[in-house]
Amino acid sequence: MRYAEYTKYKYAGVLHHTGTLLLGVGLYLLLPLIVLLPHPQDSVYVMSFLYSSLIAIIAGVSLRLIGRGAGEASLDLAEGGVIVFITWTTAMFLSAFPFHLSGLLSFRNALFESVSGWTTTGLSVVDVSDTPMIFLMWRSLMQFAGGAGLAIVMLSAILGPHGRGLYQAEGRTEQLLPNVKRSAKVVVMIYGGYTAAGTILYMAAGMTPFDSINHSLCALSTGGFSTRVESIGYYNSSFIETVTIVLMLLGSTNFATHYVMLRGKFRALSRSGELRITAVLLAVFAPIVLTGVLSPLYSFARAMRVALFQTVTALSTTGYSTASYGDWSDLSVACLVLLMLIGGGICSTAGGIKQYRIYILVKSVVWEIKSHLLPRTAVRENYIWRGESKFYVSHEHIKEIGVFFFIYMSTYTIGVSIFLAYGYPFRESLFEFASALGTVGLSTGLTGASMPSGILWTQIVGMFLGRLEFFVIIYSLVKIIRDIIGRK
Repeated sequence: MRYAEYTKYKYAGVLHHTGTLLLGVGLYLLLPLIVLLPHPQDSVYVMSFLYSSLIAIIAGVSLRLIGRGAGEASLDLAEGGVIVFITWTTAMFLSAFPFHLSGLLSFRNALFESVSGWTTTGLSVVDVSDTPMIFLMWRSLMQFAGGAGLAIVMLSAILGPHGRGLYQAEGRTEQLLPNVKRSAKVVVMIYGGYTAAGTILYMAAGMTPFDSINHSLCALSTGGFSTRVESIGYYNSSFIETVTIVLMLLGSTNFATHYVMLRGKFRALSRSGELRITAVLLAVFAPIVLTGVLSPLYSFARAMRVALFQTVTALSTTGYSTASYGDWSDLSVACLVLLMLIGGGICSTAGGIKQYRIYILVKSVVWEIKSHLLPRTAVRENYIWRGESKFYVSHEHIKEIGVFFFIYMSTYTIGVSIFLAYGYPFRESLFEFASALGTVGLSTGLTGASMPSGILWTQIVGMFLGRLEFFVIIYSLVKIIRDIIGRK
């Protein structure tokens, strides 16, 4: 009986905090209405957002009332995972309503666009050349919130020390400061500051204010939604491409690394394994991609710009593009697929397996070889630098990373197999699902409003799993099932 009462109390706390987050989602749904000030012609779509916001707010208030009295319940990783899982799932459904209620998209396609937005993927089924600006802004705002981790930012700020479990469940394994609330505030300050700077630089480069805001929101969140059909390639500007590259790299860098950098601890930066991997991957793969880009269509200077930009956008899992891939060599396309699978830094806005995990796996091979060369009585502690301090890597930690790598690649194999079963070419199947699972957004042209439902749902599941990184979903479902069984 005590276990049943304790479980009931815990889930009341889960519902209470989930309700708080849904209230935030409801208010966030009103933010695109600011576009009406310079573009009043979009006022015909106001009710689509108001109805969606009202549904979210009613759901939030209802859950808070159901869970009243348990708002101070401490959250561990398991409860945090349940909240993140429920909140993200619900937010994606609610965020699809404006697209559907307005008649712009079927609910199937609206959900795809919403999931792509919140997971910062950037694959799209809308024609941006014919999409009202209020919806273009909503797409960008979803990516901005999804990249920052709306759940941890909002709830950690509210709960303070009680929010540590949620902070970890949302994929933030490193705290910038001892207090979770202060860490969340630092993340917001860093994120907001970079976005403002990016907007100013884009405007200085000649973008309209609307395009500048949208591209800055989506470049830093490594989301990749654009207001132009040709993406960044529309502008054909080396300065705009440079600004975008910088924002993409900043977005794919661990927030803890940003904090160290902004404090001027450059010696600690030089020890970062992720930064070293980024530098090596760009130095190795950009020239390889260049060989596949060179053609009579491009000058050498233009080919270099394309190769560098596409290498960065794939590695950072952003998905902005300056070229199509129809005439690229198989080797260059394979390089982009590999970079999309690797992804950006852990505790960043990027997707993929994450450079930190790749770094640990490579180091573990080196440590294993060294262990066989040392005397049998030697005691060795393996460590890496995380921020300004050493992190001693246990065998359990390596095993966990190995399990994640296996699950990730198994999921990738299943997804590619589904594409092949639908008759898609092998090269395009590898590319498209790597983009979905890595939350990248690059496409060979397969993704669109007319794609089969089976492929659409495969990509939706891939984007969702890629953003929440498997373990959160697995832990959450296992906990819910165990608690249901335990109460019987």
